This record gives sequence, structure tokens and C-alpha cells, in this order.
Amino acid sequence: MNYVKTGMLLAALTALFGVVGYFIGGATGLVVALLVAGGMNLFSYWNADKLALAAYNAQEVDERTAPEFVELVHQLAHQAGLPMPRVYLIDNPQPNAFATGRNPENAAVAATTGLLRMLTREELAGVMAHELAHVRNRDTLTMTVTATIAGAISTIAQFGFFFGGGHRQNNGLGTIGTILMVILAPLAAMIIQMAVSRSREYEADRHGAEICGDPLWLASALVKIEQGVHHIPNEEAEAHPATAPMFIVNPLSGRAMDNLFSTHPATENRIAALENLARSMGAHPSRDSSFLGGAARAAGPWGGARPRGPWGRGPWG
Repeated sequence: MNYVKTGMLLAALTALFGVVGYFIGGATGLVVALLVAGGMNLFSYWNADKLALAAYNAQEVDERTAPEFVELVHQLAHQAGLPMPRVYLIDNPQPNAFATGRNPENAAVAATTGLLRMLTREELAGVMAHELAHVRNRDTLTMTVTATIAGAISTIAQFGFFFGGGHRQNNGLGTIGTILMVILAPLAAMIIQMAVSRSREYEADRHGAEICGDPLWLASALVKIEQGVHHIPNEEAEAHPATAPMFIVNPLSGRAMDNLFSTHPATENRIAALENLARSMGAHPSRDSSFLGGAARAAGPWGGARPRGPWGRGPWG
């Protein structure tokens, strides 16, 4: 099903790319745009993960440079039945994380230093389990490729505004039509991304909770991350808005305009769904302890300790 969804999404984005090309250069522009889109799809399949990690200057870490974080990911990957992914850190104060890669054998997970400083060990386990659920569900291919193509659509639309060819002059729409293209083409690309984002996030929340063993760990983390993105800007994300759907919480949501077309479900709805899942698993959510920014206290496979780590007080405290 994920392969079908990915194929349909890529086809829709490719078609949109062609429409923009036709608007700029007529039939010739259409052919050129489709050829470029086809090459970009192939390039993105193999390289989108590298582009996403490079956009945020993510640095790969291992057992020597970030032992506790890497060991946590290793335990979660084992519980999920996944190969060990590559692990990256992003030097950014905004708490957030994403997964990337074309398949579980070539996956990577990345977290910001702000996330590691803000969350407890249990909350971090919930977040990384969510990202590993994306890997297991093969959502990472969808996220990385669509981010690349959607970003290209925005770029070519802007290029058409400044350097549009003769077709633009003869299509009867003129400058107004070109302005509409610059606005509507990126918007359409974003809507296509949104079409799968919401259900994908709910699914990853549920599967991530199953991987780490307690839905309340992720619910508590989501509260902190949501508060963090509203108060701490992510300039790299602002420069690459097409990558926003990759993150566990929209890194652009601190800006009012971004909330109009959020690529993620409302955080309160995700928390409510996790609370319901916790009840079905026999847990009892407590807003006093987990949902007002306090440390998650649920017992689990890592216990309640918050060990020291390579970030001063430790990545979870």
C-alpha cells in the first residue's frame, strides 16, 4: 500500500511539475519539465535523504560521540525489528526530529540538540520510536522524495515569474496569470504533501507507542515539542519549507501563516489519540505529570533514570 501511495504521490507531483513547465514554455516547456521531473524523481530516490540531512547540516554520531543516544536508538530499532539506522544530530535549539531514507536498510534518524536537552529519556524514546515507525512503514521514501519535488516546484514557479518565455506572453493571462502560478503551484504541491501527512503521522504515533511500550511517553514529548517550536524558530526549516512534513512536529508552526495549511495533524488531537491508546493498553494518562511539561514517569524498558551524557547535564535532562 505504501508503494502505491508513493507512486500516486510522485505521479501527481510530476504532473504538477509539467503543468508549471507548460505555463512557462508551452509544449516545449512541458516536455522539458517532464524530463527534468523524471530525472529528479530518480535522483531523489537515491539522494533525497542526503539532501535533507545536508540542508540541516546534520552530523552523524556513533557509540563514541553520543553513546547514550545511539544506544537508545539501537534498543528501539531492535524492538521494532529494524536494522540499525544511521543516527544524526542537528545543532539547533528547536526541539524536533525526523527520519529519512529510501528503505529500512538505508534509513537515518536525526534529532536536534534542542530535543535532547529538553526531553526526558522516556520522552526521547517515544519520539525516536515514532521516527522508527516511519522507517518501518516506509514513509521515509514518501517524505524525502516529495520534499525534494515540492521544493523544485516552488523554485521553477519563481523562475518562471522572472524568466518566463514566450508562451507566458501569449497565453492571455499575462502578469496576473504568472503571479497566480507562482502562488498556486507551490500551494498545490503542499496540498499533495498534506494528503498523506495526517494519516501517516497518526499511524506512526500508534506504531511508535507500540515500539517503545508506552503511548504517554510520546504524548508528553509532543507537548514539549509543540511549545518549543512556537517559541524557538528554526531558520534552516524556514529556508527549506518543503522539508517541514518530515519532522515530528511542523518546524514552521511558530509562524501564523504556516498554521493555515499545516502539514501535520493538530498536536492536541494526536495527544488525545495517544491517551485513548494508553487507556486501551491499561495505562492512565495524568495531565499533572505528563501533559504540562513535566517529566514522563512511566516505567519501561529503560527505567526511570536519567543518565549523564555528552551534552553537559545529559541529553535527557
